[in-house]
Amino acid sequence: MKPQHLLAVAVVVFAGAARAADPACSAYTGPHTTALVELYTSEGCDTCPPADHWLSSLFSQGFRSDQVVPLSLHVDYWDYIGWKDPYAKGEFSVRQRRLAAMRRPVLVYTPQVLLQGQDFRRWSSDDFAEQVARINSRAARARIALAIRAMEPKAIRADLSAMLFDPALRKNAAVYLAAYENRLASEVRAGENRGKRLEHDFVVREWIGPIAFGESLKLEESRALPLLPGADPKNLGVAAFVQNRGTSEVLQALMLPACPGS
Repeated sequence: MKPQHLLAVAVVVFAGAARAADPACSAYTGPHTTALVELYTSEGCDTCPPADHWLSSLFSQGFRSDQVVPLSLHVDYWDYIGWKDPYAKGEFSVRQRRLAAMRRPVLVYTPQVLLQGQDFRRWSSDDFAEQVARINSRAARARIALAIRAMEPKAIRADLSAMLFDPALRKNAAVYLAAYENRLASEVRAGENRGKRLEHDFVVREWIGPIAFGESLKLEESRALPLLPGADPKNLGVAAFVQNRGTSEVLQALMLPACPGS
């Protein structure tokens, strides 16, 4: 059997297994590449609210979840100027710096948009839609399936399955899993945004990864992603992506909003 036929069989088998095993609240990627959009932002940054609004509006602009997976990662390095961002995590600051270190010049700033793991400054222009279309036109190099097994008071229980199509990618490929929350808001009482009400969507609340593939092209994980008190289940979801840790390139991405009754 030719290699391309083997690949096709693997895709069909993986998709069939996902359909057979998944509960009602599940999703899996298709034959083309979905773009990962990471916004590095902070409530302590007075130039960030327009970018926050832009990220929140992507789906109302007409983009679909099989085209883009938006994630908002709040960094903590602006907390010192007067307002502590309640959604910031030091690990997101570390991730931003680590990805920036792979490029020259090294760029770390807010608001910063990374598109498919690379700095993208033209996010508010028509260039964004053009770049997303280019990414979507590429054949997928990885497949992801997600299922939410339960929404508990303190955690989302999710199942993740990922498969690489090219063995050459296995060494540097890793999977990341995130719980995100929509419709968050803060009344900012200090700092550059003092007196403003800031609203956010797709805010990453819990982050797991990198998870390496090891010796196999397929990876399966069942994880509990902790939730903060008061999280509203209807505003929650999970996202996953496969990334090349050597180049920062994102191979595939997927998001799954929590389903009613899950």
